Amino acid sequence: MNRMVVLLALGGGVACGAAAAPASQPSPSMGPEGTAAMPAPAPPPILSQQRPATPTRPDSASTGYATVTDERLQHPDAGDWLMYRRTYDGSGFSPLNQITAKNAASLSLAWSLNTDLFDAHETTPIVNHGRMFITTPGNNIIALDAKTGTELWRYVKKYPEGLFQLHPTNRGVALYGDRVYMATTDCQLVALDAATGTEAWTVPIDDYKTGCYATLAPLAARSKILVGYSGGEFGVRGSISAFDARSGQRIWRTYTVPTPDEPGGKTWKGDGYKRGGGSTWITGVFDPASNTTYWGTGNPSPWVADNRPGDNLYTDSTLALDIETGRLKSYHQYTPHDSWDWDEVSAPLLIDTEIDGKPVRTATHAGRNGYLWILDRDRGLKFLHAFPFSNNNVFTAIDQKTGRPTVDESKRPGAAQGGEFCPCIGGGKDWPPEAWSPQTKLLYVPANNNICAFLPKGHVPKSDASAAGGGFYVGYEKEDIFGSVRTATAAADHLGELQAWDLNTGQRVWQHNFKTILWAPLLVTAGNILFAGGTPDREFRAFDARTGEQLWSFPAPAGVIGIPTSFEVDGEQYVAVTAGWGLDAQGVQNGIDKIRGTKTVVPKAGTLLVFKLRQT
Repeated sequence: MNRMVVLLALGGGVACGAAAAPASQPSPSMGPEGTAAMPAPAPPPILSQQRPATPTRPDSASTGYATVTDERLQHPDAGDWLMYRRTYDGSGFSPLNQITAKNAASLSLAWSLNTDLFDAHETTPIVNHGRMFITTPGNNIIALDAKTGTELWRYVKKYPEGLFQLHPTNRGVALYGDRVYMATTDCQLVALDAATGTEAWTVPIDDYKTGCYATLAPLAARSKILVGYSGGEFGVRGSISAFDARSGQRIWRTYTVPTPDEPGGKTWKGDGYKRGGGSTWITGVFDPASNTTYWGTGNPSPWVADNRPGDNLYTDSTLALDIETGRLKSYHQYTPHDSWDWDEVSAPLLIDTEIDGKPVRTATHAGRNGYLWILDRDRGLKFLHAFPFSNNNVFTAIDQKTGRPTVDESKRPGAAQGGEFCPCIGGGKDWPPEAWSPQTKLLYVPANNNICAFLPKGHVPKSDASAAGGGFYVGYEKEDIFGSVRTATAAADHLGELQAWDLNTGQRVWQHNFKTILWAPLLVTAGNILFAGGTPDREFRAFDARTGEQLWSFPAPAGVIGIPTSFEVDGEQYVAVTAGWGLDAQGVQNGIDKIRGTKTVVPKAGTLLVFKLRQT
């Protein structure tokens, strides 16, 4: 579930979904464990299953906007950052190398921009040939000259009257053709002219009145715009949809929770699937070679699991979908029958590297449950390894063939008992993305450790609890969730851990500890520099990616929980990130403060910061 809603900010991405699947848009059948051969879904009425033609309009001479093609998305110029994690593999790696360990201390502010908005700025600065796009809380899109910071245009989404915003943030745009795309809080997908900001079309992803809201950056691929959503706190049923990039028509929709007559449907009791959760609120990844897109799914609903026996597929999972049809090819579930809000919405990184000395095309995922999972994507997401990176006292063992965990049931909170468990609801790692460097061959994980939780005896919520009626579909009082954070003895030493892992050996190469929490999306570059914010002291830092040594830091005007990116203009390398504290990070910090009897004040005003090397 998107814990942000109930936790004053612990979670969240995109929320949306109806109580039952619309008959006109059936969910593709869900396949058997490990593999999933199934018929392609019938196309919805009036929507074409044919691949739309790729936009071919040339660059506009009047605006200089560079058309974004499939070729450019698959093989981006080194100086561009065209999507959420720059490349389809989700690595968060920039090939730019001007900034190195030798000169990182000379980084200075090139320019900054106050967004005039407050709260969690979690956006990704997207850059296309010197034109930058950021989003903000309240669904603004700001287009900027990436070299100077000059604002070119601003789009402000108009919300329906009375819209209740559970999670006022946004994680960025997608680019395709000559358009820019944003998913919105009122559960719509908006397409704008990238050169002017003029709205081209707006289509509903789902009905916001069900509790649907969208904050993820869409994924653009093969003439399609893919989006997901969340809303498990209202009992929505998760899904992933593909829309025609040109017309906005829905091409396919795959529900993450199967109906009783579909494979996996027997893992749900009765009609519980209709409100089963499995939200998809973080951007997926794409493997062009296999035409497969991978998405993470959220926890099952409600949190209290007493009335939903079974594994509750396909929640807390990685799903592999055919990008043309939405057909489920395979899956791996990380936490069957979840009772701890350990949703696994972050997509895996598609890392091609050596595992145990052999070349493997992996799907690698640092999970909320505190384990680093390595799967083989050429063998139907076959389980290879699970390495603990944050203390987990719930799992007593991991099956070495299937990856299925064995659970200590005394740690499971529910209607019959309370439970204290580690990691906490925020997990060993929440949504902030990892990064992978093909140069160092290390995976970097922004982890939290020594943070646990206690949930008291709850209740099975009424099945008619709804967003329209203001009711959460969780099973715990909001005060119990707000006050759930606990700390382990070792918390006196540190909480945050920036970790570097060798996937070949399964060994942690280095670790940089923080006294505070770490809520840090990561960027790694070919200059072997790792960038991270995420601490309540407002510092944005640069580390040596090979050793973990801190090389530089900058005191931002607010807490930094935005996604850093790097780009190049006129031969100079820049690093961009947004500051603006709130939501998930603030919720966990509030819990720590309550335990310690402290009060941590972190500014929340939104600011875009762009750095480059100081001229000598």
